[in-house]
Amino acid sequence: MVGLLEDKDRIYTNIYGLEDWRLEAARKRGIWNGTDAMLAMTPEWICDQIKNSGLRGRGGAGFVTGLKWTFMPKQESERPHYLVVNADESEPGACKDREILRNEPHRLLEGCMVACRAMRAHDCFIYIRGEYVLERARLEAALVEAREAGLVGKGNKLGWDCEIRVTHGGGAYICGDEMALLESLEGKKGQPRLKPPFPAGSGVYGCPTTVNNVESISVTPEILRRGAGWFAGFGRPNNTGVKLFSASGHVNKPCVVEETMSIPMRQLIDEHFGGVRGGWGNLKAVIPGGVSMPVIPAHEAETALMDFDSLKELKSGLGTGTMIVIDNSADIVRAIARVAYFFKHESCGQCTPCREGTGWMWRVMERMVSGEAEPAEIDVLLDVASQVEGHTICALGDAAAWPIQGLFRHFRAEVEERIAHYRARKPHVQGATLAAE
Repeated sequence: MVGLLEDKDRIYTNIYGLEDWRLEAARKRGIWNGTDAMLAMTPEWICDQIKNSGLRGRGGAGFVTGLKWTFMPKQESERPHYLVVNADESEPGACKDREILRNEPHRLLEGCMVACRAMRAHDCFIYIRGEYVLERARLEAALVEAREAGLVGKGNKLGWDCEIRVTHGGGAYICGDEMALLESLEGKKGQPRLKPPFPAGSGVYGCPTTVNNVESISVTPEILRRGAGWFAGFGRPNNTGVKLFSASGHVNKPCVVEETMSIPMRQLIDEHFGGVRGGWGNLKAVIPGGVSMPVIPAHEAETALMDFDSLKELKSGLGTGTMIVIDNSADIVRAIARVAYFFKHESCGQCTPCREGTGWMWRVMERMVSGEAEPAEIDVLLDVASQVEGHTICALGDAAAWPIQGLFRHFRAEVEERIAHYRARKPHVQGATLAAE
């Protein structure tokens, strides 16, 4: 058997789009089955089940989903409750949510209904990335089907009035941050708000709001159908369940696959992604989950597990579980410099450390690529990265600093060698040794 997860345990049965995504076919795959019974349960029961399953947010932060839902007010009032689904999948390397949106849209819509019941919300917004044109069309078509079938909207036959709306962004990576997303949703410039107040207290239009990732919401109905114990039976403690993983870069078969949490990284790459191009011995490094996660070298990838705690111990992170595999033919210094440019370009400019620091780090990284930098600048760069990290309203400052920190944690010698090589070829460079005539 390839991998750890058996076919009977897969939640996403049409992730590759081999079957029809429409309502009738979705129902045959079990979607919308018993949803009315789930919605008849109390919000407390639903939240307890999701907490007992061990589900942690699949958008990167890994916060306990059921616990997050309990932060919403326990009583309905004149201030409506909102669920916002974050479908703004804009980080380079991340490519899992789009498969749900275009091939399993009804699974997401069913999840929205269940999550809204758990949070006593009658309104849901799905905020989708502006570049996801096909995905948005599929989702909107599925929503029309669900509304016509009486599954969503006011007076629906499932017993919980809930209106679901789809809106889209304008191509700003910063709107993947939940607070910037809420600003954008309200029609304002997508810049993060200060916290507190947190969204559960004051979110969209100043009302109680919860923001969750597409995958986090999509799996909830299946957890309730099969039981929290079933979901909790996969993976290690505190890292339970099944998850969508993907790999791009230097693998023979880049794709998205559903597997158990805590699967060994090497097994995942070898069995599902066709192995590293040129064999495992040709592996240089892996970025575990989107470009914001620090890179880990080949010897650590050999034993790493694909879960939150294992990768945290390696001073990296699971992120979205979307790996970027880098072989020995790649210029990893140039790759991280390109990542630095991305974060410099996508900074909203609201916070000074990020606005000034991302541009400065990128310019220094460009000189590291060519070797024109001074050796002492490495420590200066790391010092600036540590000043950007943790000193911004949202996590973009962290995301800009971590890849650079990861590079020098594991590949500092490579950068120093590049600088030394450049200086050896340029005798006039300050500090270079001139050969005696």
